[in-house]
Amino acid sequence: MSEDTTTKIDVHVAVCAERYAAIEKSFISGDKRMTRIEYLIYILIAAVLFGPGVAGEFVKKILGM
Repeated sequence: MSEDTTTKIDVHVAVCAERYAAIEKSFISGDKRMTRIEYLIYILIAAVLFGPGVAGEFVKKILGM
């Protein structure tokens, strides 16, 4: 391969590595966000099924109040 082609491939590999790192970071922050959303859905289900009083007690127990 020529010097120019090797340089282009090296630049491409470096750019892809940066993009991959950004995607990985996005997945990690998205996982935390989805966990929060999941807990909110559980609280909402408890409120609908058992009523707001029971859901309130459930949240207090989870949060340690």
